[in-house]
Amino acid sequence: MKNLVLSAAILALTAGMGLAQERTIRMGTEGAYPPYNFINDNGDVDGFERALGDELCARAELTCEWVTNDWDSIIPNLTSGNYDTIIAGMSITPERDEVIDFTQDYIPPAPSLFVALSDDVDLENGYVAAQTNTIQAGYIAETGATLIEYATPDETVAAVRTGEADAVLADGDFLLDIVAEDDDLMVVGDPVALGGGIGMGLRDNDDELRATFDAAITSMKEDGTLNALILEWFGDDAPTYD
Repeated sequence: MKNLVLSAAILALTAGMGLAQERTIRMGTEGAYPPYNFINDNGDVDGFERALGDELCARAELTCEWVTNDWDSIIPNLTSGNYDTIIAGMSITPERDEVIDFTQDYIPPAPSLFVALSDDVDLENGYVAAQTNTIQAGYIAETGATLIEYATPDETVAAVRTGEADAVLADGDFLLDIVAEDDDLMVVGDPVALGGGIGMGLRDNDDELRATFDAAITSMKEDGTLNALILEWFGDDAPTYD
């Protein structure tokens, strides 16, 4: 069975060679969500997803370039053709899957965490910050808490520091590094399991490109390089693939 999977991956990667001759693949990301993606001191896209995306393009023999876009319009600008993929820490959800297509996940489902200034904060009835158009914002909207949405992840944390929000709910991978560097912030409450892992978003009609990236992701899972990249960027306790 494993040989069949690898054979399919090789075929799809070979198909990618034709795509490379036809067009440059524009990789859309936010550039504001470390360690997934951020802008480094040289003004370049950096982070786990930059390293991952470059490796996927190399394996598929695709010519790729990076494009940044604000999170709140990242899906509309994909569907309108401003770039060809979203590789921006986007969780796979049924609601998003109705609008765009996804590759298989390249990060397993990981818990979201609450962070606050005090461990006695009221998460059930208080004010909770989340980035707009995220699975965390959708979750808070269904609870008894008051949702306060912000355009960027940094603004959600700033709202807690200034007292505009009692807590923030976001990906644990994003919040843990911030908590480690700020003695005033702490993880509170229970972890929340949301989403079906993180994948690349593509337009619904871009089946060949999706298959090509799927094959490249499969090859990285099979040879262990994806797990190594996850551990490099997210630490030894990060969820990986069996």
